[in-house]
Amino acid sequence: MIVILTALPVEQEAVLEHLVDVREHRHAQGTLFDVGALVGRPDRQIALGVTGQGTLAAATLTERAIAEFSPSAVLFAGIAGGLRAKLGIGDVVVATKVYAYHGGKSENDEFLVRPRSWEISHDLEQLARRVRRHRAWCGPLAPPGEAPTPEVHFEAIAAGDVVLNSATSPIANVLHHNYNDAVAIEMESAGFALAAHLAGRIATATIRGISDRADGTKSVTDGQGSQRLAARNAAAFAVALAAAVHEDTGTKSGSPKPLSPIRNRNIAREGATVGQQNGVNTGAFTMNVTRENR
Repeated sequence: MIVILTALPVEQEAVLEHLVDVREHRHAQGTLFDVGALVGRPDRQIALGVTGQGTLAAATLTERAIAEFSPSAVLFAGIAGGLRAKLGIGDVVVATKVYAYHGGKSENDEFLVRPRSWEISHDLEQLARRVRRHRAWCGPLAPPGEAPTPEVHFEAIAAGDVVLNSATSPIANVLHHNYNDAVAIEMESAGFALAAHLAGRIATATIRGISDRADGTKSVTDGQGSQRLAARNAAAFAVALAAAVHEDTGTKSGSPKPLSPIRNRNIAREGATVGQQNGVNTGAFTMNVTRENR
């Protein structure tokens, strides 16, 4: 099972385009998930959830989805604002690092940042780079020639509870001076990444489509359908990545199998005594033998 989370209905609908035999799954606390198989891959089950906007909701429902489905991997797919001129509308960013940019200390005349960050799971990054190289992920999008093929970037992303629509605002300046490797900004991945980190060893990745340039032109680009374009591109890449995930991605290939219990019994003879009887050993051990009498 792979979990894919989204924040907005347009993002949810973009992922649903790739699922068949979808059924409703209701969590005990009322959270609804759509569970279905990938188109052409009936063996690959996807649980799709909608967190709503913001880091707090994303963290809560990420933890809930992990506990409910025990997935092999968890992906967050959605839209983001671009912070670099090189990013085109509709381009896809796979987050190599997620910054939570709101942490800090406010002094009289300055704000001292105290960032937190989480990196993409190594195995998912490797698979994502292979998915980009093969380009087959673009297949479900517009036919060749009707729209430019979106570029896929592997870069850092910043996440916080603010919609940024200015290149000169205080938040834009904080990002420029303290998180200058972040190429996109959105509102959920910090909570998503933290919840996955606390859940233990689970593969996670954030995939975002660029829907605006975070520079004051958001209403214009949104009005031109950029959110749907970006959401569809992010969903297509996320689904291709989900199809490539090995269901045992959380385990190391070639790991030794657990040892069978070794049972022993020491018997003293000819006047000797046994100081301690250890009946079972279930793992690797080292024995140091010291001879005091030779």
